[in-house]
Amino acid sequence: MHKLTLKELSAQLQARKISATELATLFLDRIAASDLNAFLHVDRDLTLAQAKAADVRLAGNDAGPLTGVPIAHKDIFVTRNWRTTAGSRMLQDYVSPFDATVVEQFNAAGTVTLGKLNCDEFAMGSSNENSFYGAVKNPWDKTAIPGGSSGGSAAAVAARLAPAATATDTGGSIRQPASLCGVTGIKPTYGSVSRYGMIAFASSLDQGGPIAKTAEDCGLLLNAMTGFDERDSTSLQRPKEDFTRSLNQSLQGLRIGVPKEFFGAGLAADVEAAVRAALAEFEKLGATLVEISLPKTELSIPVYYVIAPAEASSNLSRFDGVRYGHRAADYKDLADMYKKSRAEGFGDEVKRRILVGSYVLSHGYYDAYYLQAQKIRRLIAEDFQRALAGENRQCDVIMGPVSPTVAWDLGDKTDDPVANYLADIFTLSTSLAGLPGMSIPCGFGQGEKNGKRPVGLQIIGNYFDEARLLNVAHQFQKATDWHLREPA
Repeated sequence: MHKLTLKELSAQLQARKISATELATLFLDRIAASDLNAFLHVDRDLTLAQAKAADVRLAGNDAGPLTGVPIAHKDIFVTRNWRTTAGSRMLQDYVSPFDATVVEQFNAAGTVTLGKLNCDEFAMGSSNENSFYGAVKNPWDKTAIPGGSSGGSAAAVAARLAPAATATDTGGSIRQPASLCGVTGIKPTYGSVSRYGMIAFASSLDQGGPIAKTAEDCGLLLNAMTGFDERDSTSLQRPKEDFTRSLNQSLQGLRIGVPKEFFGAGLAADVEAAVRAALAEFEKLGATLVEISLPKTELSIPVYYVIAPAEASSNLSRFDGVRYGHRAADYKDLADMYKKSRAEGFGDEVKRRILVGSYVLSHGYYDAYYLQAQKIRRLIAEDFQRALAGENRQCDVIMGPVSPTVAWDLGDKTDDPVANYLADIFTLSTSLAGLPGMSIPCGFGQGEKNGKRPVGLQIIGNYFDEARLLNVAHQFQKATDWHLREPA
């Protein structure tokens, strides 16, 4: 039962072939037996109470497509009655008095919460090694990182500890771990999913999205989690849509843009081979490959690592030991309490980004760094619009690798932050432009020590083109079985 897709589980529940309580118990037992460190907080009583409520709805014919389906939430979404730590010592024992909008939406849909998932501290990282609660292990190879910051979400879905999970993407934190763990994940258009109750890292970049086994499952999850929220000033006022509406359309005539900048130096040969093979499969399905150029791609890393830390330094100033979160035990005065509480509560990577962010926002440097980065961000977005929009658009979707390499070994890059940053080269530009992008499994590369590790194909579309992306991915998944492969 744990191997079924979310859609298949929904059908089993609707047909009364299994109860929500039985299903939740199955996954709770799998979580208890796991050694991946994917979950930070599991409360069997809370989960089973939700499952029993779902069974009542199912019995009363008051059920939707997600009623009774178990999911897990990245520990960046605040949840009533569950701990929400953001992977940090700063929020070690924090229990929110309210639910994030995304959590509210899934609760209303009748899903059953399995627990809270490990992540890089405050979503800052590409390997899930920055969590105060320890690194998550990649289920394909436990000596490898799962990717980050949503590593717990991707690892849990890959290991079938949960059929689906929520995640967040600031610079690739849904797509990159989905790629490295061999699952499907989508970051929707910025503003499509409410950020209310999602602990902020970089407010102009953070976006929630789902990770699941298939593109079809991701569409069902997006149906529940998108929509306007007046409590979020960045939420877009758009009517609700059915993201699964286009799942059976032919790809005949689809133009796929292949950026030459995505296939240059730095891309591992095994990753390129898997991605090229996937592109060839799309040609068999009727698509046409078009070489395009996104010339500002190489600037996305310096731009992102100016803008994101600047916003992080502002957002994280609220964690001062006064109202909630960690407070130092011994201090002399208020200023000393601030310093010691933040020094003890934040990890090295969070401190590094706060310092960088404070620097680029400081008097005399704001114009030289932050303002310039925002200007280049606009140019990056214009590159995508030339390719995807207007009468003279070059392509319908863009494809390429998600990560330049397969998952690296735990500990390999912990002493080299820049090496970690460079792993996001192919995902950052999409986030800076606010475009939707997704990762689907497309093969395997050779791990350094212990054999094969997954490779993901990135699919990027124009604003609000999620339904098309999901159909493109769905057609590929109907023709291939990479998404069905499971770790031992």
